[in-house]
Amino acid sequence: MWLVRNLFNTSLGLKYLMALTGAGLFGFVLMHMLGNLTIFAGPAAINQYAAKLHSLGPILWVTRLGLLVIAAIHIWSAFKLSSENKKARKVHYEGTVKPVDTDRKNEIVSRYASRTMIYSGMIIAMFAFYHLAHYTWKVPQINGVEQINGNDVDFEEFFVYEEDAGEKQVAFVTPMPKGEGKEGENAVDVYRMVTTGFSVWWVSVFYVIAVGLLCVHLSHGLNAMFQSLGIKTRTTEKLISRFACTAAWLLFIGYTSVPLGILFGFVK
Repeated sequence: MWLVRNLFNTSLGLKYLMALTGAGLFGFVLMHMLGNLTIFAGPAAINQYAAKLHSLGPILWVTRLGLLVIAAIHIWSAFKLSSENKKARKVHYEGTVKPVDTDRKNEIVSRYASRTMIYSGMIIAMFAFYHLAHYTWKVPQINGVEQINGNDVDFEEFFVYEEDAGEKQVAFVTPMPKGEGKEGENAVDVYRMVTTGFSVWWVSVFYVIAVGLLCVHLSHGLNAMFQSLGIKTRTTEKLISRFACTAAWLLFIGYTSVPLGILFGFVK
């Protein structure tokens, strides 16, 4: 009980919560990107990957629930810390202006990033909600695709055969006729769903911008995480900063390569 009270009711405890939940979310973002990149290996690869995830059944739902709890704690602790910081902040007037040397410049940038993290986090949360509605809940009104080949587009009807059935049907590749697919009996055609979704230019541009914001958030968040856990010191500061920046760039390249690859015709 003492540990729980200190975690949820002190600034230090809230920072630990932010760091630990942030690490969990970073791990999910990394694994999710690696799964997305299987689209470059062709329809069978990403459809098989998605089918394996769905075959986990209850384990998948427990994992999703765990991620939801982690995200909720991360957001709650961010708001609570932000509120406490605003109350504790005092305005100081300086008689002279300090020269803006490198250390001073880094401090200004760090403070600005820290104070805007709450806003970028809120935008990312809204993007995550849109992403779920787009590809998980498959809400047709927000996919941006009105008609393809004269037919209304509904991602709920995108399925493929799971098993080989002669030369004309290849596992996880051949689409099922419209309306015949059923999740649990056949695999969701994730490849067709993603390529169709990102063929809409404004959807792809929106994803690229949102992922860019996510990666800026992650870059600062990773630095803050290591600092809260006591790992970031004067000795390790440069190494951790480089790691955070590199990780953010790799995630940005990995995530945006999918919509851009589809938009420019590299993935069809």
